[in-house]
Amino acid sequence: MKRFSIKYAVAALAALWAVSATAQTPQSDEYEQSCISIVVTAGASADGSVMTSHTCDGRLRTWIAVEPARDYPSGARRDVRAGLARNEFPSDTAGVRVVGWIPQARHTYKFINAAYPCMNEKCLGIGETTFGGPDTLRSSNGIFLIEELQAIALQRCSSAREAVQLMGSLAQEYGYIDGGECLTVADPREAWFFEIVGPGKGKKGAAWVAKRVPDGEVAVSANIPRIGALERENPDGFICSDNVEKVAAECGLWDGKSEFIFWKAFNCPFAKGRNFREREFYVLNEVAPSLGLKYTDPEMPFSVRPEKKVTVKKMEAMLRENFEGTEFDMTRNIKISADRKSPVANPWITPDWRNTLNYIAPGTVEFSRTVSVSWCAYSTIIQLRADLPQEIAGVCWFSFDNPGQSPHIPIFSGSTALPEGYDICGQKHYNPGCGLWKYRRANRLVTLHWQTLKEGFFKELLSLEDAAVDEVARIQSCAGGVVPSAEELNSVTVRIDSIASAKWSELEGRYWVEAWRGF
Repeated sequence: MKRFSIKYAVAALAALWAVSATAQTPQSDEYEQSCISIVVTAGASADGSVMTSHTCDGRLRTWIAVEPARDYPSGARRDVRAGLARNEFPSDTAGVRVVGWIPQARHTYKFINAAYPCMNEKCLGIGETTFGGPDTLRSSNGIFLIEELQAIALQRCSSAREAVQLMGSLAQEYGYIDGGECLTVADPREAWFFEIVGPGKGKKGAAWVAKRVPDGEVAVSANIPRIGALERENPDGFICSDNVEKVAAECGLWDGKSEFIFWKAFNCPFAKGRNFREREFYVLNEVAPSLGLKYTDPEMPFSVRPEKKVTVKKMEAMLRENFEGTEFDMTRNIKISADRKSPVANPWITPDWRNTLNYIAPGTVEFSRTVSVSWCAYSTIIQLRADLPQEIAGVCWFSFDNPGQSPHIPIFSGSTALPEGYDICGQKHYNPGCGLWKYRRANRLVTLHWQTLKEGFFKELLSLEDAAVDEVARIQSCAGGVVPSAEELNSVTVRIDSIASAKWSELEGRYWVEAWRGF
């Protein structure tokens, strides 16, 4: 790899970076795999929480809303729809179509409706990551995309096991038409990986497996299937459809003789024959460094026991990871002298900027898929506790835009409303009042002189996140007394978001002043 060391070309090319920084949608095969989910079991967390998480990495909708609990008459139907991940506000029907229906439940639970629905009032949480899998698996004969399975599970289920079984049975009965997906499904006591693929072209159904993460351990999914052997002899910790091997054999993905390994049979090209890439390696090695895991290893364990108990702050830090200072650092060769990194070297470098640098000096930037990415729509950390009243036992830590830059705002399982602007998508239009753009403006500007500004930026970010964690701890510590009302919980979210968005507006102004000489 060659070193790119120029003083003036970098400054001149920064304008190109500025233009492309607001449109970092996937532009190459390297960007096709998006989203990560980190899971922490109760015995692995510092406060006994079960946690799952999700970074929605792509140009999907950024609006979220609290869908209320509802009652329905006997015989009611529940429409199943497609196109819900890209509309612009809750009542927007553009591009949304009804593809089928199932019988409606008599009562549905309140839940947080995001592009990938994430938590309900019963403290059931779901994270998501796509692994795609071989094209031969995908069928158009059916009605279910993964996000509708998530929504129905949150409307009807109160435990992770129940949700896994419901989603699997619905997909098999009514047909699954999405690509390979992993859902990390958690409740206050346990967490499961649910991995699902289609039944093969033209066929109706699904093939799926679900594995419980052993208590006391941490697991991660990042666009590669992670479940291995089928453990049917362990019904307490493993569930699967009865057609998994049959689907693999019929699609030419298993010879029918060798040991059946789910991740090997249904893997994606991105994985290059392994069950991990940079992000899985980073997370497992970060929490269990003494295992001595190496990136050259042929396989990573499904889960590991962390050497230190994991906190919400640690989860935020892992979702923030940009690989600076590691072997995967994309900024390490962008220098203005032999021993000085260029001020504009930024770990979320755009394809246009990377391609330009590599054209000038081939090998300057070798792409690595960082945990945090600038094309992220939103991210969540779902924290669930078994020792608290239900209204405050679940917290969805939500952030807009790049999780490496934006603060996470707490939304409670007992919340009924969200801050102004959260119900507007900012992906297709600039709207200063929508939640996304309250944070994206400063996030993009700071990258233009990242090496100079990042220390002060992270100081502000960590201060806000620390204050939010302390506020939630204060509320939860009062569990023995009066549980806050929904209105009081709503006001906590509004207040923390108001403080954070005001700070990001201040940072935006500060960074415009920093740019007085131009980009």
